[in-house]
This record gives sequence, C-alpha cells and structure tokens, in this order.
Amino acid sequence: MKELIVPADTDELDRVQDFLHEELEKVDCPMKIMFQIDLAVKEIFVNIASYAYHPEDGDAEVRCEVEENPLRVVIQFLDGGKPFDPLAKEDADTSEEATMRREGGLGILLVKKTMDDVSYTYEGGKNILTIKKNLEEKDA
Repeated sequence: MKELIVPADTDELDRVQDFLHEELEKVDCPMKIMFQIDLAVKEIFVNIASYAYHPEDGDAEVRCEVEENPLRVVIQFLDGGKPFDPLAKEDADTSEEATMRREGGLGILLVKKTMDDVSYTYEGGKNILTIKKNLEEKDA
C-alpha cells in the first residue's frame, strides 16, 4: 500500500490527486471512473482540511492500494483530528425544497453514491475513512 502524508490544507489537494492518479494510471483506470474518484477524494480531503483540526493544524495521510481480483482501488484517509464519523448522519435530503436550505451532507452522499464501498472507523486516535471503487467499467 502506497502512502502520502501532507498537511491537512486545501492547498495540498492537487498533490493528493496527483499521488492517486499515478497509481490509477498504472492500471489504465477509465476516465469516467477516475473522474468519480477525483470528486470523492476532493470532497473527503477538503472536509478533513476544513474541519478535522480546526482551528489547529495537522496532517492527513492518504493510502492507496490497487487490488487485482476484482480490479479495484482502496483509498484510505487518516487524520488525528476530532473523532467524526461522516457515515453516522442520515443521508442528506435531496428534494428540491431541502436543497434550497443547504444543510450540508450532500458531499458524503455523493461519495456514497459514486463509490462501491465506504466505511469509517476510529482507531489509535485516528479517523479512518476508506473508499473502494471497482476499476472495470460495467457494460451498459
């Protein structure tokens, strides 16, 4: 499993995505899937950068592993910030009336809808959010 440790700062998002692209390009990840992963990674990393340590500073660790059977990527986000399980809240209401109120939670809903598996645990003083995405496109 490859890993990258960066300051939990939105300025580091490009570095995180470049790190993941390098691994995904090795297995010819389809562009559509790469785009879905990029959206999920952006949502998760920006949330860590914005809320995990606020107002202090800290690091975020991103781990990436490509599994072969089935071909899929497993990406973990670790931070030592405040314990927070983004999966514990009920899914955001996406009805038109509710979206006008902008209560939040739409980002994690996007992650759950685009990834094949999303899980959270708190171990050793760290939040660990894991996303998994199959890398083979299904035939239409």
